[in-house]
Amino acid sequence: MERILSLGRYLFPLSFLLYVGLHLGMPEVGASFVPRWLPAPLFWNYFTGILILAFIVSCLLGKFDKLATVLMALYVLLMIFLVHIPRAATSENDMLNIFRNLMVIGALLVYAKYAARDKRITG
Repeated sequence: MERILSLGRYLFPLSFLLYVGLHLGMPEVGASFVPRWLPAPLFWNYFTGILILAFIVSCLLGKFDKLATVLMALYVLLMIFLVHIPRAATSENDMLNIFRNLMVIGALLVYAKYAARDKRITG
């Protein structure tokens, strides 16, 4: 049972590869989520994709994985406030995205607390 449960430490960060694929493979879609007041939406799309990839690598290697996971939770929280709340007034999908992102934040924080291996950051 312990071996099966320990797979979650790898499967959880790998699930974010979908977002890397979307950001890097379909940049117009990701750029469409960038708020209009931010310049260079394609830059922010690619930048975000690279940062998500860095989060995945950090978790798989166990180096700075707690920091990377907390920063990823902060990024998802920013997505709620900068993208999904403003869009929720006109799209029920974004209302669903708010709740999905809240679940992801919870999972990220649980991962940071119980699965992250890097002990340089305490808390």
